[in-house]
Amino acid sequence: MNDSSWGAPPTAGYWGPPDQGAAPAGPAYDELDAQQTRPMPIVPDVPASGGFQDDDRGAARPGGPLFRDETPQEPMSAPPPPPPKKRAGRDLRAAIGVGVGLGAVIVASLFIVKAVFIGVIVVAVVVGLWELTSRLDEKKAIKAPLVPLAVGGAAMVVAGYVRGAEGAWVATALTALAVLAWRMTEPPEGYLKDVTAGVFAAFYVPFLATFVAMMLKADDGAQRVLTFLVLTIVSDTGAYAIGWRFGSHKLAPRISPGKTREGLLGAVGFAMAAGALCMQFLIEDGTWWQGLLLGLAVAASATLGDLGESMIKRDLGIKDMGTLLPGHGGIMDRLDSLLPTAPVVWLLLVVFVGSG
Repeated sequence: MNDSSWGAPPTAGYWGPPDQGAAPAGPAYDELDAQQTRPMPIVPDVPASGGFQDDDRGAARPGGPLFRDETPQEPMSAPPPPPPKKRAGRDLRAAIGVGVGLGAVIVASLFIVKAVFIGVIVVAVVVGLWELTSRLDEKKAIKAPLVPLAVGGAAMVVAGYVRGAEGAWVATALTALAVLAWRMTEPPEGYLKDVTAGVFAAFYVPFLATFVAMMLKADDGAQRVLTFLVLTIVSDTGAYAIGWRFGSHKLAPRISPGKTREGLLGAVGFAMAAGALCMQFLIEDGTWWQGLLLGLAVAASATLGDLGESMIKRDLGIKDMGTLLPGHGGIMDRLDSLLPTAPVVWLLLVVFVGSG
């Protein structure tokens, strides 16, 4: 502690106590005057904390220790706050409630009437297209035409269910042409970016969704679609659970800072276990080792799909594509893993057990 902490410096002409050495700067005194100088009065003891020191001129100087050998007590340091508990970023109760409700609707429509499940796919596709085109317009001023996309997207899903892959391809080509023609009714400025975004949206949402409809077309279509849904959901759940509890090494910090390598391992392990069970007990002529390969492929495609949509949202500067589903975001925030996984599951099931 330096001397300045003891209080204000003495004024000119002041003589301090004998232990402070020579007098401070001021008028010169001769030897006679020095001998006639009266001694300083004794200052009574005053507590150092908040006390006052009186000089011979009657002025009070607040604060500071009274004597040179006094050392002020250091303040007690507060204990460090406890580390914050790791918490999920969303409303977990709302997310679970919405997830259970959606699952009940999907399973009921899947096993009661297949046509009803096709209607569920169509609704999800149209809402997803609306969310995607709305965000593109809001954040990038890209006006992908929604009407031909919605009509063409619904036609693509129905064609995939009725006519298979051939019908899906034809409907996709016609939808792309409709997007090009529809945009011609407006001024040419921005035509290229608008139609490019429209064709991208047609492939990204309804075209990938047609593979779910083509899975449903098989004799055991309900079991195939259920396997597809279970593996994707289990993969996401495993990634979330393991990554939240043990995750420390970032997987792709520039794209999605919350994803970790430990979470990816959790997705692979959970999906492979679920795949072995589903192929063994749900899919006719399926075996457990095929399920292991299927689960590994689903974990990879679901992770890539999630990262892909995260890349889109980062480019748009948004957290979620919508707010329709409490605790989840929008429809597109739930389809991000499902859409790229659908063609993977469809293809592997055809390779393993045939088209049905």
